[in-house]
Amino acid sequence: MTRTASVLYDAPGPRAVIRNIIYSILAGVALLAALGYVVVEFAAQGQFGAAKWEPFLDGAVWSTYLLPGLRGTIVAAALSIVFAMVLGMIFGVARLSDHRPVRWVAGAIVEVARAIPVLILMIFLFALYSEYNVFESEYLALAAVVTALTVYNGSVIAEIVRAGILSLPTGQTEAAAALGMRKGQLMRLILLPQAITAMLPALISQMVVALKDSALGYVITYEEVVRNGLQLGAAEANTIPVLIVVAIIMIALNMALSGVATWLERRLRSRRKGTAVVAADSVVTDAAPVVGITKGR
Repeated sequence: MTRTASVLYDAPGPRAVIRNIIYSILAGVALLAALGYVVVEFAAQGQFGAAKWEPFLDGAVWSTYLLPGLRGTIVAAALSIVFAMVLGMIFGVARLSDHRPVRWVAGAIVEVARAIPVLILMIFLFALYSEYNVFESEYLALAAVVTALTVYNGSVIAEIVRAGILSLPTGQTEAAAALGMRKGQLMRLILLPQAITAMLPALISQMVVALKDSALGYVITYEEVVRNGLQLGAAEANTIPVLIVVAIIMIALNMALSGVATWLERRLRSRRKGTAVVAADSVVTDAAPVVGITKGR
């Protein structure tokens, strides 16, 4: 049987496959037993009654609570992921700088940013922005959530970038130096494109963390899907059904991120294969006249 590697994990060997199957069966049985117990208890308390699920058939409920919350979650997660990627790339490369002061400053910033809890950072930034009127009132909570998620996840991505670059063979760096390439050209043209592919599993995992941590914005009154879901549960007295629906929505978002990661990994892999084929053709074409001359002699 041919095993294909995923962007999120390496393909297991034969023994690992058998062991994983056994573990999966045992875990599945335990999970089904726990799920059955929960379902029985919820049913006994009337959580699956039609009256508690009818609000989800009302379009006004979705347009008032769930869809605005979903939009807020996606906006905060998307902005923080983009900014964190940029910040992480900058500080990850800075930690590999040839200049010692640059490495020290970048390392200190990354370590401090990773040590601060995201929730505390959100609360602090929200109070800071409110005190000095940095943003308009309607964007204060969004700005605090995005900034906090960017700072924390950017620091983690910086370490991922640094580890990914250091994992590449040193021979490429030595060859680029022999060709007279500058450090910036080496990073931009050789090291980063390869490191990004190797870092994709860790990067996607960090994106999922950013998506889930956006729910912490409810503390500073940011409108996201968990906060709006709790408000809906309080209004309709169906908190358990609302949390189940919110969980399904978050799982769907996380699965969509994993799907995007798999698609991107396949595109990068096919692009590398295409480049290799072109290079091989050019070598064969250039070598043909030489072969002919040799035979002539």
